[in-house]
Amino acid sequence: MEEMTMENARRCTTKVYTKAPDGGWGWIIAIAYFFVEVLTYGIIKSFGVFFNDLITYFDESNSRVSWILSISAFVMMFTAPLSTILSNHFGYRPVVMLGGLLVSMGMMAASFAQAIVEMYIAIGVVSGVGFCLSFLPTVTILSQYFDKYRSLVIAVASTGECFAVFGFAPAFTLLKSYLGWKNCLLVIGALQLNIVVCGALLRPLVIRKTEEKTEEKTEEPVDVSMESKYMLENEETCISVESVDSGVESLSTSCDHLENSKKCTTSNIHKEKIQMLLDEKSKPQHQPKLLDFSILKDKSFIFYALFGLFATLGFFAPHLYVIPLSISLGVDGWSAYMLSAMAIMEVFGRFSVGCVLNKQPIRKIYIELICMSLLSIVLLCFPFARGFWSLVACSMLYGFTFGTVASVHIPMLAEDDVAGVEKMSSAVGIYSFIQSFSGLAGPPIGGWLVDVTGQNYGSAFFFCGIGMSLGAFFLALVRPSKQGFCQRKQALEIDQHQELQKDLRVAQDVPEDFLETDLKKSESLQNQFQSIA
Repeated sequence: MEEMTMENARRCTTKVYTKAPDGGWGWIIAIAYFFVEVLTYGIIKSFGVFFNDLITYFDESNSRVSWILSISAFVMMFTAPLSTILSNHFGYRPVVMLGGLLVSMGMMAASFAQAIVEMYIAIGVVSGVGFCLSFLPTVTILSQYFDKYRSLVIAVASTGECFAVFGFAPAFTLLKSYLGWKNCLLVIGALQLNIVVCGALLRPLVIRKTEEKTEEKTEEPVDVSMESKYMLENEETCISVESVDSGVESLSTSCDHLENSKKCTTSNIHKEKIQMLLDEKSKPQHQPKLLDFSILKDKSFIFYALFGLFATLGFFAPHLYVIPLSISLGVDGWSAYMLSAMAIMEVFGRFSVGCVLNKQPIRKIYIELICMSLLSIVLLCFPFARGFWSLVACSMLYGFTFGTVASVHIPMLAEDDVAGVEKMSSAVGIYSFIQSFSGLAGPPIGGWLVDVTGQNYGSAFFFCGIGMSLGAFFLALVRPSKQGFCQRKQALEIDQHQELQKDLRVAQDVPEDFLETDLKKSESLQNQFQSIA
């Protein structure tokens, strides 16, 4: 009874559309996504403010402190399939609300940590799972609410993390000077409870593009079964009247039944083909999978996942190491404002790429490839920065190009060039799972390079640039592999169509000759009986 009640309640709150509404409650979802970005990625990117404090307090190396964020990033992406399964089973709203509670609890628990391992568990594991359950379902449902304006809306809504970094970096720096870094983490944890409110605003929807067509064709199986029954009766009658002992009248009726059987056979073949197509189309709609692994057979998705694997090496480390790099170059007083420079330019980058991708004739995957290539070049320029202005220029360019890539790499999964909106939920889970391994390895490898090179933070940026370049290489293979797959699929469909047409011609032509010969034989027998009579 309880399961039935939950199912009925879910159906009442779920709205069914024939296409994406491109507005309506989708704007509320966009606002919720904005604040989820603020309280998840905005906090993660601002965590570099506490980097030196954690090194001093726990007396640990750069690499070991970097594991806090790397574990959090790894868990956030590694548990993405779990987020997909829970969202498809329970709905997006309760999953996001649960994620908000975990994020807040992990951050508050970290303020009481006495060892670096406790930070790994609190922020890395507990908050990491919460980040996954909060962020991925929100961006997935937002992609479903929009079609025409999807790129622009997601790009604008994703600027929440940029405004968060712009405001949080100096605010946390000021707050920890008065309260200390532990009390500052308590405040952040309390602030992150607002993710629960954002999750409560998520309203699920169902898009059924062929709803009217399936309703019109639901009576077909009944007609086909009746027709099959009628055919069997005719065949039995035809067999029974083939006996010579039945007389002249039986022979005359057999001719009529043969003609009827010809018409029934032709119509039956057509209706059997229609029924087969109906069964194939109706199965995926009524039997949705919690996690569709068939997407791994698509080469374009595999290449896109490899792009995400290498690109993630540069997604977290630059924000973590830009402040220590500034301090090492003697820009102590302005180090926190480097994150702010990145954040404000990231806003322009996200908004710009959203406007560009909203233009219909443009192939979106190529725009992302251009932005990814520029981002790789900017990262490789950081090791050559030698003063305040060069560092500011690199930070601003990085913020702009990073914004163009970060705002589209997950929503791009909804495009037909990669996975498509119907498979986006499973694609996000598997894509983020693959990303998790580089999210785990990126910051520690960067910290290890810094320690090996004698506190040269430029080596971490160089490592990120190489990873981004490899990601751009695999991104360039996505579209060609998709074109080849579509061509093979189209050729297979043409072959199947030709075989179907051939079968129909055989079914229509062969009975005619057969029936004509049988009619001639029956007429000759009838004449013989008449002559004997």
